[in-house]
Amino acid sequence: MTDTTTALTTQVYRVWIKATPERIWAAITDPEWNSRYAYQAPSYFELRKGGSFHATATKDMKDFAAANGFEVPDTILDGEILECEPPRRLVQTWRMLMDPSTAGEPFTTLTYEIEDAKMQPGVSKLTITHQLAGAPNTAAMVAGTEDSGAGGGWAWILSDLKTLLETGKNFVE
Repeated sequence: MTDTTTALTTQVYRVWIKATPERIWAAITDPEWNSRYAYQAPSYFELRKGGSFHATATKDMKDFAAANGFEVPDTILDGEILECEPPRRLVQTWRMLMDPSTAGEPFTTLTYEIEDAKMQPGVSKLTITHQLAGAPNTAAMVAGTEDSGAGGGWAWILSDLKTLLETGKNFVE
């Protein structure tokens, strides 16, 4: 049985990737890497407590929005780094700026944890925990439910990240 309140306030995603924690960390935090998978929006991190985070819209995002009668800002996500322990743990605030339905929702908290998988050498476990209290529209979007209209959410992002790190190609290549 699923507790709907918990699903709306905390979402946990986990994936095992045949890559070192250092490679996964770089794929998450380096815009040269993070612009190569999922929604392909470059994300920039000041990797220190109190540092900033932001992601920028791609031309494809802006073109899609224009074709559908709305506008996407240049900065589509923002936040602040709360904890930074390379290459194992990153905690940040996270806010979506590109969709009007999330306007007025509070910053959420996103935690990345990377650890060596005990079951297989050369494999790492990546866990993302997204705390979404007070942000039901953001919760629906990052869950990637079909009715959100936002795509595949975290499941899509993690699947494409795994594919890129293990094969050198993303979903669209």
